[in-house]
Formats: sequence, C-alpha cells, structure tokens
Amino acid sequence: MNLFSGFADISLIQLVLVACVALFASVIGGVAGYGTGALMPLVLVPLIGAEPVVPIIAISAIFSNLSRATAYRHYADRRRAVIVILASALTTALGAYGYTMLTSAGAAMVIGTMLILSVPLRRLARRRQLRIGEPGLGFSAVAYGVVVGGTSGSGVILLSLLMASGLEGAAVIATDALISLSTGIIKISVFGLAGVVTAQVIAFALLIGAVVLPGAFFARSFVERMPVHIHTAILDAAVIVGGLVMMSAAVRQLI
Repeated sequence: MNLFSGFADISLIQLVLVACVALFASVIGGVAGYGTGALMPLVLVPLIGAEPVVPIIAISAIFSNLSRATAYRHYADRRRAVIVILASALTTALGAYGYTMLTSAGAAMVIGTMLILSVPLRRLARRRQLRIGEPGLGFSAVAYGVVVGGTSGSGVILLSLLMASGLEGAAVIATDALISLSTGIIKISVFGLAGVVTAQVIAFALLIGAVVLPGAFFARSFVERMPVHIHTAILDAAVIVGGLVMMSAAVRQLI
C-alpha cells in the first residue's frame, strides 16, 4: 500500500490547512474535552468526501486521545471508564458496521445530523443538571456505543454522560480520553475488517495524528485560565454551520 497515493489530487496548501485545523482542534479538545471529531469533518468532507471521514478520525483519534490520556493521567476516573467501555463495546462495533453500509450521501447526512444535534443535547444536559449513578451510566453507554460507532463528533455526548455521573473539570477530559481510546480501537477493527481502511484513510489519519500529539500538552497549561465558555460557543457555532453544510450537500446528491 502506497500511503503517498492517499494524497493524490490534494495540494500542499490543502494539506497544510488540514494540519492547522487538526492542531487547533486538538488544543480545543484538550481544553473543552471535545473538538477534534467535531471540527475535522468541516475541512475533510469538502476535500475527500464524507465516506472516509469517520475511519480517518477514528485512527487519528488514537493519537489525540493517547496524548490527552497521558497529559491528564492523574485525573482519570478508571472505574467509570471501565463501566462505559464494557457497556458500549458491542454497540460501538455494531454502529461502526452500520456506517460501512452507508452511501456517500447517507454518510454526510448522518455526520451532519449528529453534529447539529450534539449542541442542543449538551446544553440541555447542562441546563437540567442531569445526574446519573453507575447503573445509569452503564445503560446510557449502551446507546452511546451505537452513536459513537457510526458517527464523528459524538464525543460531546460522552462528556455529558460523564458530567451527569458527577465528574467535572480535568477528570472529565481524562476519563473521556481513556474511553475514547477503547472505542477507537473497536471502530478501527471493524473498519479494517470491512475493507474501508484505504491508503487515503491511513495517510490522512497519520498526518492528523502526528499534528495533534502536542495539542493536549499545550491545552493543559491553559485549562484553569482559559475562558472555556468562549471556545465552546465558537465551537458550537462551527459545528452547527458545518453540519448544515454537510446535510445540504447530501440533499443535493439525493435530488
């Protein structure tokens, strides 16, 4: 497999743009707890289409989540992480397999819808100050597995679940990173067996992965000082606009 062939028809300027967005998203993710999966589709879909986006982000997320888990390792709640990992493992695999069955328009519609819904879901959970115990966290993780397996940008749901279970601050970011590492490995395994891990997927995933590694360490120094709500508001706006763009493109393909 020639990895350089994965960059065919992609200019150097476009690759630099992907790298810059990846670095920005990794810093945002290290501060706010999510961002890479929500922002990367905005630059990847116009360049290479919707179908390879979720596999690309699943592989590159191994790098970003490993970096985040290492940077915040002392804050992780391993008990809650194990609960979510065990409860969501099977449904994550099923969600990933379902994604491989989608057409390009279907993939764009699913990703766009998930991005748009993630914003009000997070705000609703925060406004109602939802609190769930360990059994509730496990049951919720079963449904979360289906979503995270087949979409990109659904990390905000996991954040809401962890906060509802009583975690806050750096503990949320650290525990999220541990869980996301596990779900990422499951998704990559399914995508590999389904034959959707192409040279293009690997090439872009490695590019993004190499760029995002230092992001969490940059972010850690700002966690207690940076006004997270400002970044969250900007991210929410970008997510909604990007989701609408993807859905409109999908509708045009179907018409």
